[in-house]
Amino acid sequence: MTGRLADVTARIEGIAQLGAVVNAMRGIASARALAARGALVAVDSYAATVGTAIGRALADAPSAPAAPRRRSARPALVLFVAEQGFAGAFTERVLEAAGDVAESLVFVVGARGAALAAERGLTAHWQSPAPAQPQGVARLADRLLAAIETTIAAGEADRVEVVFCLWRVGEGVQVARRRLFPFDLAAFALPAHAAAPLMNLPPEALIRDLAFDFLHAQLCDAALNAFAAENEARVETMAAARREIDRQLDELRATQRLVRQDEITAEIVELAAGETASRAHGR
Repeated sequence: MTGRLADVTARIEGIAQLGAVVNAMRGIASARALAARGALVAVDSYAATVGTAIGRALADAPSAPAAPRRRSARPALVLFVAEQGFAGAFTERVLEAAGDVAESLVFVVGARGAALAAERGLTAHWQSPAPAQPQGVARLADRLLAAIETTIAAGEADRVEVVFCLWRVGEGVQVARRRLFPFDLAAFALPAHAAAPLMNLPPEALIRDLAFDFLHAQLCDAALNAFAAENEARVETMAAARREIDRQLDELRATQRLVRQDEITAEIVELAAGETASRAHGR
């Protein structure tokens, strides 16, 4: 009986230690998601500013010819998948939303998800781990944009889409698919009552530079949304793990009380039997 009590106590201690690890992982993921949402505010503001600048530049060159496009049989697809584990079906949702990618040049961001995609037979044209902190998103976007530019310039692709996850309160993880290139210039409308801008560059050159800035902002937005969603998914997974740990601890503690009570009862019975035997022997 004593051995059984020791085993139950050891299991309680082990599960309690696991609970401490789960709590730490949940706290780290929550802090990262909060930081990413804060960075998203700045990125969205920047993208809106660049979009307004594009609209004003277009107003000064309404008949500017569009850049020539070379059709390619292989579109480019950027997938933001999970960087680490314990994020539920995060990567699976992105891969399902991407659909058949056999004819696409696939850019994959996220080490854990890239490994899972490779197991499914997906060959990445370019891949990179996701940053560990939101501060690293801009550098990731720099490298990703450079790779996309190289691919487009080489005529390997003429259109680019991105698939990533969003986190919505009350809805959880949602998958978004967004076109990055070519730009829909009609979406950059000139604000009403806006003054004509002062420009030191030809409108075409300015629009081209601003377009790359806007594309960079869009990549940052997708990366930050994916970063926040992955960590929110991890928070949810850790919360479920914490509930399961609490349930197991409650059961083990109840078992511990029963075993301890059985030990006490056995000791009382043994003492009583010993006392009875002593009295009988004394007679």
